[in-house]
Amino acid sequence: MQSTRDIFNNHTGNRLHKWNHYFEIYDRHFSRFVNKSPVIVEIGVSQGGSIDMWQKFFGPGLQYYGIDINPGCKKFERENVKIFIGSQSDRKFLKDICSRIPEPDIIIDDGGHTMDQQIVSFEELFSKLKFGGIYLCEDNHTSYWLNFGGGLKRKGTYIEYVKNLVDVQHLWYTGKNTNIPNRELKDKIYSIAFYDSIVVIEKEKIAAPFDVIQGELNVGYLDDGKPSFSERIKTLYHKIRIRLKYG
Repeated sequence: MQSTRDIFNNHTGNRLHKWNHYFEIYDRHFSRFVNKSPVIVEIGVSQGGSIDMWQKFFGPGLQYYGIDINPGCKKFERENVKIFIGSQSDRKFLKDICSRIPEPDIIIDDGGHTMDQQIVSFEELFSKLKFGGIYLCEDNHTSYWLNFGGGLKRKGTYIEYVKNLVDVQHLWYTGKNTNIPNRELKDKIYSIAFYDSIVVIEKEKIAAPFDVIQGELNVGYLDDGKPSFSERIKTLYHKIRIRLKYG
């Protein structure tokens, strides 16, 4: 299997533009789909170079569905490549695409990188993603750039949105009445991996967690496993400081 970095380094033809540290992330999460005829949705066709890279990486069975706002990207269509022209922040457009394609194994958001575009795309496409599939959104440094709607700790950025999904992933432990956005995803998010400028979310059917015990109890426990009063006070103090600092 060729690595994505090797493919990039030997690439000629249609322009391919990536950050240098992305390739190992691609290989880590996508390698299990090589030569498995995966279905891929990529937002952001741009100059067409990524189509060539994914074709070489995944093999001849690849089914590629691209999304771009530039009508000129239709020129990249071929037997296993279909391009949809429209805005990734248009929910109706994305819903229509979902009705016309098979369940993807991989969704890559390399589109316009604004907060609204990234969040809307996730909300409309993640439900279509196959269980066992990967949702990868890249160039998330725009969550810190004001001209893309970002800012450090700013509400409404994609990074802050995904931080909330970490809470969703742990709703099993918070009580049934916890009211936060996307709570319906708690039994669908298997993992969330944060990298520099990339977030990878793996979708799986998640059963309610439970603990298991093996072996004999030899020395007992020093306490009941609950935090002490002083530890609870320290935790409360820390929460108040965070709330006052960030709101």
